[in-house]
Amino acid sequence: MNNRTFALVAAFLVQLLYGLNYTFAKFVMNEGFVKPFGFVVLRVLGATILFWILGSFMPKEKIDKKDYKNFFLAAVFGVATNMLLFLKGLELTTPIHASVIITITPIIILIFSSFFLKERITGLKIMGVILGFAGAVILTIYGKSSRIGDNVLLGNTMVFINAVSYSIYIIIIKKLTAKYHPFTFIKWLFLFGLFLVLPFGYGDIQEIQWHTFTPYAYFSVAFVVIGATFGTYILNPLALVKLKASTVGTFIYLQPVIAGVFAIFMGFDSMNTLKIVAMLLIFAGVYLVSKSPKLRD
Repeated sequence: MNNRTFALVAAFLVQLLYGLNYTFAKFVMNEGFVKPFGFVVLRVLGATILFWILGSFMPKEKIDKKDYKNFFLAAVFGVATNMLLFLKGLELTTPIHASVIITITPIIILIFSSFFLKERITGLKIMGVILGFAGAVILTIYGKSSRIGDNVLLGNTMVFINAVSYSIYIIIIKKLTAKYHPFTFIKWLFLFGLFLVLPFGYGDIQEIQWHTFTPYAYFSVAFVVIGATFGTYILNPLALVKLKASTVGTFIYLQPVIAGVFAIFMGFDSMNTLKIVAMLLIFAGVYLVSKSPKLRD
């Protein structure tokens, strides 16, 4: 497997983990096991411990002092704002709505990349974004979920702001991946992030009744911490080493497909011709953006 193929696989795995994350995280919060902000603290604390443990076995790199500011900014947008708004928004809206709103991210990343990273916007990328967005919109309109949000409008708004915040995070770490190994800066990013989110979720953590957790609840929390947090935050920078930010961003269009398929598997949704067409549009969009014939990412 060459470096580019590995990067594409990493980008796909990120979206696979995120796509499954909606249902698991929503279950934990809906059933009252953990409140959103407390869940964020669990995510960040668990991932921070894992990153620092594994980071101790990695080659040490000297960090430019001025880059600590970038680590902190990445923590603000990629950990604190991103996670707090996402889980609180997910509590108030449905998994399918949330997964589709997130698909605005590739468009934001494409615009930010052209301005801040000087990435060239090609016709194929534009066409891929349009196709992927069209498929996502179809899934939004016709997607159904048996889980009803308490305040869908507010939840959707929070998820949208989360998408903007995540886009800024991708732009910041794209520059860092050119300078450091992911473990070098991700462990600092999460340490800063832990201090940022702790004031919001400390009270929620104290209210957790661990003895009420079912095996499935424990599994769901473990998946969110290990898979959808630790796994995604290490795979994303690895993908960005060889791929453009706009290419990695477009893989986000896979999230509603994965979330929808998983919802069908769990009995929360059903398949029809329109949804199949929407998924094919999304796959076509991702293909066009990631498989530019004359350009190397």
